[in-house]
Amino acid sequence: MSTGFSTRAIHAGQEPDPTTGAVVVPISLSTTFAQDGVGNHKGYEYSRSGNPTRTAVETQIASLEQARHGLSFASGLAAEDNILRLLTVAPEGSGKRVLLGNDAYGGTFRLIAKVWGPMGYPWTAVDLTDLDALRANWPDDTGMIWLETPTNPLLTCFDIEAIASIAHERGAIVVVDNTFATPYLQQPITLGADLVVHSATKYLGGHSDVVGGFVATSNDELAEKIGFTQNAAGAVPSPFDSYMLLRGVKTLAVRMDRHCENARAIVDLLIDHPAIERVQYPQLPDHPGHAAAAKQMKDFGGMVSFQVKAGKDAAMRVADATSIFTLAESLGAVESLIEHPGAMTHMSAAGSPLEVPDNLVRLSVGIEDKADLVDDLAAALDTI
Repeated sequence: MSTGFSTRAIHAGQEPDPTTGAVVVPISLSTTFAQDGVGNHKGYEYSRSGNPTRTAVETQIASLEQARHGLSFASGLAAEDNILRLLTVAPEGSGKRVLLGNDAYGGTFRLIAKVWGPMGYPWTAVDLTDLDALRANWPDDTGMIWLETPTNPLLTCFDIEAIASIAHERGAIVVVDNTFATPYLQQPITLGADLVVHSATKYLGGHSDVVGGFVATSNDELAEKIGFTQNAAGAVPSPFDSYMLLRGVKTLAVRMDRHCENARAIVDLLIDHPAIERVQYPQLPDHPGHAAAAKQMKDFGGMVSFQVKAGKDAAMRVADATSIFTLAESLGAVESLIEHPGAMTHMSAAGSPLEVPDNLVRLSVGIEDKADLVDDLAAALDTI
């Protein structure tokens, strides 16, 4: 029977416990599992290799991404690192270069450029909104193309289906970071992506109380390779972290609806505000990639960025002046957060093609009463 998103979020991988009937998946803390004979076990041997609570959350999120396989990790960057290891086992003659969108999370840039780059895996930053330029300037040694959509922090959106077609014609793996959109708003696997990656710390967990990463794929070969390195390198989540993520995802749909509603109220405040130079939000008709977002997303998300006319110091004053929006890194949780990317989450991209404007403020709009959020931000803008 075909089931809807919220039904799968609550039930996929979460059958009542066969021994006790518990409707909540138990936290299986055991590190090892008894075997009936040598090599004869019930699916689990050692918790780094597999754990029942981890299996439940992997099944749950894979179902939401409409993927055949799901693999969870100790953090989003651990998940990304495992994906990049695919370049080391690619077939002879395959490219080792990563094409990275020229607007991306600073931690992803740092990992690709400053960890994998010096090991002999080159990278190129490209404008993924210009498909003709992408076709014309495709480096021959490209093995992987990496895109966030919407991006962090400028919220640019890319046409996943079109980019996947270009990449697959040239033999490259397509990785989509779906952290901002979540599987509730967008399912990249259905649009041609080979791999979807999440910082599960963000919207999937949703409560700023668990760090995790996730990879989804319907490619059996890629799943096998990533599963091997998941076990061999060992950056797996604990059973308790798996449980916390499992619980958080149950309410993803209702949370995302509220995030989107509140974000629109914030955009309405900002769009004509005299202190604002520019608002970045995918719903706006002049936003880069608006057409792609409208085509492939159910709604436009809970992230909003804006640039302050008076410059960097004024942007930082706004970030310091709110009382309901908390000045903090991270995003995607029930509470609203505000930050200055250039001095916080994207500092590692300074001086690179991914450097962000110094007058940029990024908001993770939470699920508080929207009138309170609007009043709070309006008061902060009055300080400049």
